[in-house]
Amino acid sequence: VLDFNDPFSTEVKPRILLMGLRRSGKSSIQKVVFHKMSPNETLFLESTNKICREDVSNSSFVNFQIWDFPGQIDFFDPTFDYEMIFRGTGALIFVIDSQDDYMEALARLHLTVTRAYKVNPDINFEIFIHKVDGLSDDHKIETQRDIHQRANDDLADAGLEKIHLSFYLTSIYDHSIFEAFSKVVQKLIPQLPTLENLLNIFISNSGIEKAFLFDVVSKIYIATDSTPVDMQTYELCCDMIDVVIDISCIYGLKDDGTGAPYDKESMAIIKLNNTTVLYLKEVTKFLALVCFVREESFERKGLIDYNFHCFRKAIQEVFEVRMKVVRSRKHQSHMQKNKRPTPNGTPRMPL
Repeated sequence: VLDFNDPFSTEVKPRILLMGLRRSGKSSIQKVVFHKMSPNETLFLESTNKICREDVSNSSFVNFQIWDFPGQIDFFDPTFDYEMIFRGTGALIFVIDSQDDYMEALARLHLTVTRAYKVNPDINFEIFIHKVDGLSDDHKIETQRDIHQRANDDLADAGLEKIHLSFYLTSIYDHSIFEAFSKVVQKLIPQLPTLENLLNIFISNSGIEKAFLFDVVSKIYIATDSTPVDMQTYELCCDMIDVVIDISCIYGLKDDGTGAPYDKESMAIIKLNNTTVLYLKEVTKFLALVCFVREESFERKGLIDYNFHCFRKAIQEVFEVRMKVVRSRKHQSHMQKNKRPTPNGTPRMPL
């Protein structure tokens, strides 16, 4: 496995590890969220038999690496350097099949979390209680409570109560997997408080009920304002993005097939039958702002558009600061590599 020990790589692109027992649904999650695969098509995926790495660089903020670990690999075997694996990791997602006997999965989870925490206490531990589409609502809640209780009891017995585990009920057959991944990714975005503050200022000055900043490729929302997120609202936003992208791909390209279907002029307005308006505006090449506005507030569209212009300008400034930091770290990493001695012991000369 290459690049596990590259400090610059993991600092600029946080690493997310996808772990769990065989057939728990890890590869299906990755394909549905990041490759737009239909959930039904995942039934034909073969079992993963090697570690798969993928760079996700869809936007200026959704920028990380995903490492998909086969369930049958014992990375605590002496032939694996598990300390190197966990040292540069931002988040560890452990997938548990809720429709299977999860006792073995819980034992594996405990072993993985305790080893990883000793190497890197800053890892975010995210537990996806997966395939809940086959469970009743009562069974979902009971399963989550049972897994939550057992996992935390195991940590308490080991004297590790300070380790925090986050639990999510997920399925690839609805939007729960996208919302769960959104929460995971947000923890890896250092600009998140700035983005949330900008959204709060924007909606309070524009008469907007709710606003999401979406990555249009993956439908992960990388930030929202401080008001609570309603699942139905989030699903409507995802559906709107799908409609806009599909129509743009059909009618937005030139006759010769060139051009970008989603550009700086992209926008959409959908009026719902409950006196609410869905308003989508392009922020950057891969980011979109989706707002919920009441019809009477949307009559002041000019004010909303002016405030949006200010918001987009602020986002661009945040992005420029991030790029300066990335370039600075890249330069530092390059200089450190040049300072390393060559095999014969002489220092490297700067290029």
